[in-house]
Amino acid sequence: MRQTEETMDTATRLLRLLSLLQSRPQWDGAELATRLDITPRTVRRDVTRLRSLGYPIDAEAGTGGGYRLGPGGRLPPLLLEDEEAVAVAIGLRSTTTTTVSGVEEAAVSALAKLNQVLPVRLREQVGAISAQVAQLPQGDLPTIDPDVLTTLAAACRDTEGLRFAYRTHDGTDSIRSVEPLRIVHTGRRWYLVARDRDRDAWRTFRVDRITNPQPTGQRYHFDNPPDPLAFITESTGIAPWNLLARVRVEVDAETARQHLPPTEVVVDLVDATSCELRYAANDLGPLVFQTTRIPWPFEILEPPELRAAVHAIGRRLLDS
Repeated sequence: MRQTEETMDTATRLLRLLSLLQSRPQWDGAELATRLDITPRTVRRDVTRLRSLGYPIDAEAGTGGGYRLGPGGRLPPLLLEDEEAVAVAIGLRSTTTTTVSGVEEAAVSALAKLNQVLPVRLREQVGAISAQVAQLPQGDLPTIDPDVLTTLAAACRDTEGLRFAYRTHDGTDSIRSVEPLRIVHTGRRWYLVARDRDRDAWRTFRVDRITNPQPTGQRYHFDNPPDPLAFITESTGIAPWNLLARVRVEVDAETARQHLPPTEVVVDLVDATSCELRYAANDLGPLVFQTTRIPWPFEILEPPELRAAVHAIGRRLLDS
């Protein structure tokens, strides 16, 4: 009985040690000993046990050194708080309807495994939340190859150049050599923001039109990259359309960005108490609708026909 209790204590301590190693990039040995209420020698022994079980734990001696959980090896168990477990379960349920092809089955499998170990009270909480959440149909959205998405994300993270085949909206095929900055998901589509090396210009690329991305091994550094989300809005929400609205608003830029859809409206700083909004469409109607939704005092700068249409609506409302 004593040996069994000691074994259980050791197992519990190893799980706690794994949890701590997951919680931040590096730990000092003395800190771990204090948190686990054991000696530094026991910490070293426990690290050796975890290594023997296949967990890659790196150790570095001296000032600034310590222990860290390395990449590769066996996937460590995720030790989640109640709120984290509920968030993961709800996220997995949402992923079953994602536009990233091939992950739906994996999401269902992962959700089944999680449900097996969730306490009843948490399963009921996840079920209650999911039952009250409805998702509007998104229509026919392009699906994304998860391997392509993973390769692009790794290149953004590692600042490594890429070459890939790309098909434009008119069906033209080309080979692009780029320096990736960020992947942006607008809720309907996935985009890669990158500097096109051959054209020496920033570009947006729809991820569903990218095939066979290959790392080039070339590293790079951006001195003054654009804001990825604003760049996507500029490229997809303004540049393709015929009519551009410019409206000066009496509110600071940060507040405007918090309240306006970032994929539809570009917010440009004017001064500490005002900013300029830009949004576009092919017809006057959507511009009028967007303008009348602005909740702060504003001045329409252009186009003049938008100003006339909004003024006409105002007069009609006053006369009603």
